[in-house]
Amino acid sequence: MFLSENLGSSHLVTRLLNQLSNVTESVSANPSCGSDDSETCRNEPAALRLKLFAIAAILLSGIIGVGIPLVGRRFKLLDSRSGGSTGFVLAKAFAAGVILATGFVHMLDDAVEALTNECLPDVPWQRFPFSGFIAMLSALGTLLLDFLATQYYERKQLVSTKVKTSCKASTSMAPLSGSNEIMTIGEDRDDNLDKDPEDMHIIGMHVHATAHNHAHGHGQMNHHGQIHGHRMHGEVELSSHGRHVVVAQILEMGILSHSVIIGLSLGVSHSPCEITPLIAALSFHQFFEGFALGGCISQAQFSNCSAFLMAIFFALTTPAGIGCGAAVASFYNANSQIALIIEGILDSISAGILIYMALVDLIAADFLSRKVNYNMRVQVSSYVALFLGALSMAALAIWA
Repeated sequence: MFLSENLGSSHLVTRLLNQLSNVTESVSANPSCGSDDSETCRNEPAALRLKLFAIAAILLSGIIGVGIPLVGRRFKLLDSRSGGSTGFVLAKAFAAGVILATGFVHMLDDAVEALTNECLPDVPWQRFPFSGFIAMLSALGTLLLDFLATQYYERKQLVSTKVKTSCKASTSMAPLSGSNEIMTIGEDRDDNLDKDPEDMHIIGMHVHATAHNHAHGHGQMNHHGQIHGHRMHGEVELSSHGRHVVVAQILEMGILSHSVIIGLSLGVSHSPCEITPLIAALSFHQFFEGFALGGCISQAQFSNCSAFLMAIFFALTTPAGIGCGAAVASFYNANSQIALIIEGILDSISAGILIYMALVDLIAADFLSRKVNYNMRVQVSSYVALFLGALSMAALAIWA
């Protein structure tokens, strides 16, 4: 009995030692796992100085980029409701190309690299393309959020407009009745025939004018005397305003999610060779992302306080990420499994959001508008600006 117990325990120890040796062999066979590729250019004091410079440069680029459209709206330099001047349209097309390339070339590629890293186990990370799958779910989720948020804002504004319209209609029609009661359109025809024809003509003109102010075409009247327009004048404006509000908020959400990641990536690096090209690339990227976001905020007609808060959040996110990365750089391991999984998932989500927003809410919305379609020169120039923005941002992948 005693001998069998000793044999069993020795067998267990042998199995544990074999497993430990297998783990050691796998780590030694893969020296890149858990190591930093930038060790050959490691210089912590120089890297810290470059990080401080990067915080200032990227912060300034973001403020300038997001501030140009907002300042233009504030001082009436840009007509944000009609889409702005030709220069503004071209700059926004360039920025849309930058965001599209950011999603496809930078975020999605970084997600693939993180989720297929050799430090992650083969099952399940090497057996399924999680990066593309998560990006697809993110784009579909953005579509659903876009739809629900737009419906919410449109209904909210429509209810508010109907209440204001009813109050104005009641106030304007009250003096015309000639008594303390307001004459309704749905009164009995016999009573209406007893009225003076000229008075009826005046009231009819007023009702038609009120209906025309809120409907395209001629108003229709049901058997209760209620006016129904074929299409409300304010409907297009309400829909446009609601869309701009939703686009601005979702675009900022997508930008902020990946700004944290790129800020952390720069902040944890100890290599001046890596940080130097990132400063120029991220400053360029931050400026044009800010310009696109600022244009969306401007078109959404937010209050000055809301616009300021959205702009500040955008401008501070990447520098804050750099600061957090620098604070944890001494013990942060970018090749740990948890870090790789979190980075890959967040990059995939950001890629899906940015690709959807660029294609649907920035490129399609602007390039299918009348201002572009009915002006051949603006149309060609917009496409050139779009391709230049996308190719310029894609070219930065050579260095960053």
